[in-house]
Amino acid sequence: MKDFWSLLRRFVPPYKKYLLLNIVFNILAAVLTLFSFALIVPILEMLFGISEGHYAYMSMADGSLKDVAVNNFYYYTQESILHLGQSKTLALLAAALVFMTGLKTGATYLSAYFIIPLRSGIVRDIRNYLYDKITRLPISFFTTERKGDIMARMSGDVAEIENSVMASLDMMFKNPVMIVVCIAAMLMISWQLTVFVFILLPVAGLIMGNVGKKLKRKSLEGQTQWGVLMANIEETLGGLRIIKAFNAEEKVRRRFRAENQVFYHLSNKVARRQSLAHPMSEFLGTAAIAIVLWFGGSLILSGYSSMNAASFIYYMVIFYSIINPAKELSKAAYAIQKGLASMQRIDVILNAPNPIKDPAEPRLLPAEVGAIDYKGVSFSYGEREVLHDVDLHVPAGATVALVGQSGSGKSTLADLLPRFYDVAKGSISVGGVDVRDLLVHDLRSLMGNVNQEAILFNDSFYNNITFGVEHATMEQVEAAARIANAHDFIMESENGYDTMIGDRGCRLSGGQRQRLSIARAILKNPPILILDEATSALDTESEVLVQQALERLMENRTTIVIAHRLSTIRNASMICVMHEGEIVERGTHDELMALGGYYRRLVEMQNVQPE
Repeated sequence: MKDFWSLLRRFVPPYKKYLLLNIVFNILAAVLTLFSFALIVPILEMLFGISEGHYAYMSMADGSLKDVAVNNFYYYTQESILHLGQSKTLALLAAALVFMTGLKTGATYLSAYFIIPLRSGIVRDIRNYLYDKITRLPISFFTTERKGDIMARMSGDVAEIENSVMASLDMMFKNPVMIVVCIAAMLMISWQLTVFVFILLPVAGLIMGNVGKKLKRKSLEGQTQWGVLMANIEETLGGLRIIKAFNAEEKVRRRFRAENQVFYHLSNKVARRQSLAHPMSEFLGTAAIAIVLWFGGSLILSGYSSMNAASFIYYMVIFYSIINPAKELSKAAYAIQKGLASMQRIDVILNAPNPIKDPAEPRLLPAEVGAIDYKGVSFSYGEREVLHDVDLHVPAGATVALVGQSGSGKSTLADLLPRFYDVAKGSISVGGVDVRDLLVHDLRSLMGNVNQEAILFNDSFYNNITFGVEHATMEQVEAAARIANAHDFIMESENGYDTMIGDRGCRLSGGQRQRLSIARAILKNPPILILDEATSALDTESEVLVQQALERLMENRTTIVIAHRLSTIRNASMICVMHEGEIVERGTHDELMALGGYYRRLVEMQNVQPE
């Protein structure tokens, strides 16, 4: 249970007052339960003739608190029988039992009432921590993790924690209190019998704990397999067009059924082990009662115990009242072991290191952004080096184009500038300041990105254009949309700028999506632009409109353009040709054509004739 207490130490502190109130009312409920049971003894002893003893009133000076309280309770019961008769005394004791039970159930409800904000709050906090961490983690983390599995951790695993660990919190705090209070009462009645109980109960606990450990292991396997299923579903939904185009429906169905079958078997094993909790705890509890009944009865019959028959019955009632909390505690322990397996999977994200960190002593942004300089930059994905000792100077206000075959390192070179990744060797500076010496937020505030795939959100035109820009006016949004050639098609939609564009902008054409992403970059008004193959996926008409919008966007800005269509970058200030992680040629379009090297071959393959 070390992992359980570690989880509580991490997440409970903001809810300490709720936990304290829960414990207070749990103690009160346990004490009231004992007082309720205590009413059984005088009923047995006095009303039904088990005891013929007579009691006199005792003051606090005449004995211990326990002796005085017990004696005076018996004294008042005896007096009630003498003056009111057995029937009315029985009615009074019954009414007292109902009253005490009402207080006990009220305290039990209040204990549950105060634990609910703690349970719900911890689950909410875990979701928040997960989402916050996902937004902070570098892009490199998501290149090794499957999106579906991450979604499974945020949904299925968090739900498992809510349904198992958090749902068991009340039992984990209520039942131990009940057990402790009952054992204290049992010690006061007969310490010999209670010592025997102390020896007996841990044996049952060891048996239950061993099964619980196996449950945690199987639960971890089950949750991992659930992540595989979610990843499969996410990939299927994302690639449905290709699946249908290649008649691969049966193939993906077979793969899903096979993975679902594995999850089915694991779920059966987990459920069967969890179902074992109740019958096993009931069997062990009954066995414990039988053994205690035999041992306690032997003590009374042999005369080695100070208990009488009524006290022994009261003792057994108290002991039996431990059995149900012990059962619930064992079921809670099972559920918690199942939930802790999910917590392990969540911790993979929460504890993931983030190499992209703010400097301890950040430098201020330069007054003017100035030039961008790559000096001796090398970078690897794992053991595969994709950039090797690259030097590049991008003058302020210039447009530098990166061209070359796929996998030559163009996009990686651009991704290093906003610190989506950090260089392995060398440095990158903006305006003479190393990007690692700036706050990540400040660095990225200098840049606007327009990518090959326009990343939009299921929201309105207005909210997509203003994404990441605070306090933008409607006039500014419309101006940005006009510059991006987007205003006309936005106004033609049913609700204008308030029209929802669908998931990832599915209600728009490729050209419209791209112009919308350009409008977003225009509104941000960054001094540095990164254009990653922004027109490569468009038809000719859309490309013309997008290219016009890009040219307006690039005016008076430092721009890095990654392009496959070389016709779009002929007017760049400098074109850099990349090959296997190195810049092998650089110059203007005409200069590179005159060299007759890599660039000329690329141009000729695309049938772009020199002017």
